[in-house]
Order: sequence, then C-alpha cells, then structure tokens
Amino acid sequence: MLIRMACAVKEKNIRSQLETHLEDADVQLKFKGRSKVPWRELVSSCADLFLISRALVPKPIDASIAVLNQLPEKPIIIILHDRDSAEDMANITAAGADVVLYSGTPMISLIEAIESTLESRRQFHYADRFDNRGRFLPRLNDFESQSRHMQVFLEETRHVVGSDAGILLLGETGVGKEHLSRAIHTESDRSSGPFVPVNMAAIPEQLMESELFGHEQGAFTGAVRSRRGAFELAHGGTLFLDEIGEMPLLMQSKLLRVLQDFEFTPVGGETPVWVNVRIIAATNRNLEKEIEKGNFRRDLYYRLGVITLTLPPLRKRKEDIPSMASHFLRIIAQKIGREVNRISKDAMDALCDYSWPGNIRELMNVIERAALLCRSREITLSDLPGAFLQKGPTDTELTDFNPVTWEGKSLAQVKEAVVSLVERRYLEMALEKSYGRVGEAARMAGIHPRGLYGKMKKFGLDKANFKQGRT
Repeated sequence: MLIRMACAVKEKNIRSQLETHLEDADVQLKFKGRSKVPWRELVSSCADLFLISRALVPKPIDASIAVLNQLPEKPIIIILHDRDSAEDMANITAAGADVVLYSGTPMISLIEAIESTLESRRQFHYADRFDNRGRFLPRLNDFESQSRHMQVFLEETRHVVGSDAGILLLGETGVGKEHLSRAIHTESDRSSGPFVPVNMAAIPEQLMESELFGHEQGAFTGAVRSRRGAFELAHGGTLFLDEIGEMPLLMQSKLLRVLQDFEFTPVGGETPVWVNVRIIAATNRNLEKEIEKGNFRRDLYYRLGVITLTLPPLRKRKEDIPSMASHFLRIIAQKIGREVNRISKDAMDALCDYSWPGNIRELMNVIERAALLCRSREITLSDLPGAFLQKGPTDTELTDFNPVTWEGKSLAQVKEAVVSLVERRYLEMALEKSYGRVGEAARMAGIHPRGLYGKMKKFGLDKANFKQGRT
C-alpha cells in the first residue's frame, strides 16, 4: 500500500527537501495550504501521515488535532513548531499529536525523523494485515488431493507462484478460486504485502472506476473526502479481481490501459499514480464465448491470462470428498460448539454419489446443516438434505447411454436411469437459459413451477447456481 503524506508546511526549503528525499520511497506526497481553507483540504485528503506547521493548525489546537485523530485512516500527526520550546511541544503532544519537531532542526536530522515516522506507519500496515480473528493463512497444501486432475493442476500452480505474471483463474462457482488466489499470494514473494479482493459483480457500474482507482474530493456529488482505490491499496501486493467477466466494456478498456504500465489517475485527479501490483483475475464464465458475443475484450483477455489456470469441479475429484467432508466437519463442530465428529458410511456414500453443482461451497453448507441437525455425534443419511435421500443414477450412469453400464440392472432400473438423465439435463438447460428464474424455466418445460421445484429438489439443483450468466 502506498503511504499518503499530506503536508501543510510554511517553510519552502522543507517542502523542497521532502520532495527530493521521498520521491523514491513509495510515498505519495501532497502539499496543501495553497487555498484559503488548507485545513479542510487536509481533513479530506485520506492521508496516512500529516505534516503540519503549528501556525496552520486552527485554534483550539486540541480540538483540531482531535479531528485528525478521529479520521478512519488512523493517521500519524507530525507538528512542525517554529519555537524550540519544551513546554509548547509537551502541550502539543498532550493535545494528541504523535510527533512534534522543531522546524529549525538541521535539515538532515529533520528528514531522518520524518522518514523514521514513515517507517513506523509501514509497520502499522504490516501488523494490520495479520488476521486478528486467528484464522490460518491459506496455503497451496490446503488443496492437496488424491485426484489426478487436481494433482496436475497443483503442479502447474506451484510453477507460477514465484513469478509476478498475471494469473487468470477459471472454474465453476464454489470451487475455491478466491481461496486459491490467497494461497498463491501467501506463498509468493509478495506475501508481506497486502492482498486486496474486489468482486466486480458486487460493484455498481457507476462506482466501479472509483472503487478501482480511487477519487479526489469533489470528483462527483457525494465525494466529500478523497478515497483510495483498490490498485493503490494493493501496492506491493496482490489485487484479486473476482468475477472479471461481469466488468462492463467501458471499464474493461480503462483497466487494459492501467495494466499496460500500472499507472492510473484517480477520478477527479490530475496527477497519475504508479503502483507495483500483481493481478489475479477469476471468473466462472467462458470468456472465449463472451468474446465471441462481444461482451469481453480479446486484448484484455490476453493481458489478464498470461497464465491461465482452471480449477477442476468437485465432481471430477470425488476421491477427495471423504477427507474434505471430515475436515469441514472438524472446523464446523468447533465453530458451533457441537461434539459431532463422525459421518456414517451411508451418509458418506451419498455425499460421494452426489454431483455437487455448487462444488466445495455447497459441500461446506451441507456439512454445516447436517452438523446442526444431527442428534448424536455422528451425521447419518437422515441428517442430509432431501436430494441425498433419494438414490438417483450414479455419476457413471449420468455420463452417457453406454450399454456397458446396464449390466446387472433390470430394464426398469435402466429406464429410470435414462429418464432421470434426460430429465435432469433438460432442467439444467432450462434453468441455464432462464438464468435461474424458476417461473420462466417452468414455462419452457411446460410444467407448473411447484412441480419444477420438486424436480429440482430431487436432482439437487439450486437456482442460485444458474444466475451467474445473467447480464
């Protein structure tokens, strides 16, 4: 993260020395005080550190310094006093200033004191990045797997962790793309820097530029203070752009320009800002199809996807379900304060037979629900949702109509499996076409919405998993 330093200093020689010494120190230096209301400019500057001449602080001084101390950035306040008075300096410190310096101090000593204070601010940001809720940092070992698909994927990922190249993560919803991006950041050379996640789908289009690049005070109606954007916050670390496929075309062109030289201008600003950031983008959309439809820029796709990694869905790594389910159960049991520590064989078989359209996120939700509902220390089949109680066709039977899979089954069983396959595939198509709108999908299928809900429950289909395609 760039350190913002706002200065309102009377002495011109101090201003020039600061510009000379701090230009290469990852410090965004802004001088205030040229307008008639310098104090208002300072308060709205979104600064990490204030350097202010005592004469420019409005009286009463304790009230003015209190205003700065109450800002959300928790800034460090340095007051430059033109009198070398121990009593005055003690009074200013008592009023809430962090550091008081005599402006007549030799310039080299003055600059060293300011640089020392800047370093303490960097350490503040470093300490602030540790999880104060005690959660463990994600690691690539979290994805260890018995699945060949996943082992190949992890091998590719380990090869690129140490580079600074941009990464495009592809995969269905719920497969763990953000967790993986955090793990890549944790094990990279940028691990001491910030990890800043931004969900493109959650930001209104009119606010997206401000969220990414920040804005200056007065840039638009309601911009009463300056604000940092995600690129500036992620300086020295990793910026995770989730749901990149949801980004409007206009913003795509602006993002592309920034990715070419990592320089941007905040909304309403005049001075460009350079940052050192690694980009990891993620989407559950097929970006190549979106390019064909004209919804995504091809040049941005190539810029983001220097390295493209595709996380396998849970249905292609079913051998991992037992260990993952047990792992989630241990975490959830501790979270809810229940002594639930086992999953019965029937319940585990049902979990392994399920197709998991919501992937790992759905598995976590199912385990948490079962842990809350079970009445003993063991999760049984009856504790699972209704979709697990009705034995449907197996994953092999759902793959195709290969007669080899019919051996050992009666005609009625085969007919049931084939009809279920066709019925499920049709409903998935209808829900995908309607973007999860049940009423519209029911009209397409020619059935009542209540009947469609019943079939969705039978096949474990969740309308939420079909909404991501909506534009």
